[in-house]
Amino acid sequence: MERDPRVCVMGEDVGHYGGSYKVTKGLAKRFGDLRVLDTPIAENSFTGMGIGAAMTGLRPVIEGMNMGFLLLAFNQISNNCGMLHYTSGGQFTIPVVIRGPGGVGRQLGAEHSQRLESYFQSIPGIQMVACSTPYNAKGLMKAAIRSENPVILFEHVLLYNLKERIPDEDYICNLEEAEMVRPGEHVTILTYSRMRYHVMQAAKTLVNKGYDPEVIDIRSLKPFDLHTIGNSVKKTHRVLIVEECMRTGGIGASLTAAITENFNDYLDAPIMCLSSQDVPTPYAGTLEEVNCGSACPDCNSC
Repeated sequence: MERDPRVCVMGEDVGHYGGSYKVTKGLAKRFGDLRVLDTPIAENSFTGMGIGAAMTGLRPVIEGMNMGFLLLAFNQISNNCGMLHYTSGGQFTIPVVIRGPGGVGRQLGAEHSQRLESYFQSIPGIQMVACSTPYNAKGLMKAAIRSENPVILFEHVLLYNLKERIPDEDYICNLEEAEMVRPGEHVTILTYSRMRYHVMQAAKTLVNKGYDPEVIDIRSLKPFDLHTIGNSVKKTHRVLIVEECMRTGGIGASLTAAITENFNDYLDAPIMCLSSQDVPTPYAGTLEEVNCGSACPDCNSC
């Protein structure tokens, strides 16, 4: 926002309250109410307003207090955000970022524990990324704001307490590039967001048993980084996908199809996918554990 006066933020409680998870803390005092706009509880309205602002030359960052609430703005995101560049014959660009927390929390109930990546993945004309560390959260956010394309940035409600030393100098992360978390030889494990921490815990157990897993944080949910993924598959010949998204029609299903279509000849075994069950996330803690897995030991945010 200091670098580019066109960047503005809008959403519920993003201003003087600093956001429900304090992501925008201090911005209203620093940049004023016109650039950090508190909106009514009307996702369809302020999302449409942000898309219109992008059409006129601004670079809005729209916060959904919870990704589930953005279902109320699905028409604006699909029919406008994703399509206006094309339906206008290229007369408009839509440099907008739509971001917010999603995923399974800790007994937040079904409506606040949705995994909606696959809902938005089917929309033509948008990019999607999921951050998993403070470093890539900052790098992906900066890259998304500077992109001429509409970008949806998925954050996870249980990763906000993560701490990490990050560079003071300016940097960005490639919006279409996966991150090699752990090189290995025996199996390719593809994951993203909070599941990265579950996978790294499991990888320690695998290493102790003599296996050498390769772990990739795919980060870019649309498009997939098939270059990085393909090179790994050609090396290990086995793929395991670990996600929090639903099993039917989830990110893992799309990723399985892409790998099968492009690298099937390199596979020595069927692709395995560990996903959430196709049921609403229960409120009861014990049932929630069964549905989505346990807390992440590495991040202490649960």
